[in-house]
Amino acid sequence: MFSEFNIAETESFQKNLKKTNSVKIYSKIKNIVYPQLKKNPYFGPSIKKLKGEFEGLYRFRIGDYRLLYSIDNENIIVFVLALKQRKDAY
Repeated sequence: MFSEFNIAETESFQKNLKKTNSVKIYSKIKNIVYPQLKKNPYFGPSIKKLKGEFEGLYRFRIGDYRLLYSIDNENIIVFVLALKQRKDAY
């Protein structure tokens, strides 16, 4: 069995989170999204690998929001990069 991934929130994610000003969204991220990403950040019903200029990144769909992240396999870390509304994410 492989180790669980650690979650690292970037400063840009923290800024995005403050802009949304939503305790409800962050609660969903902490209680639903993070446990799923810790187990398997590559696969899930709301997870999609991005293409084109965003290649190497993944997104997790949370209603109208998209949580963008990258994965560091060597150090077993998921870097949470941004939280954006769908219309602004891509």
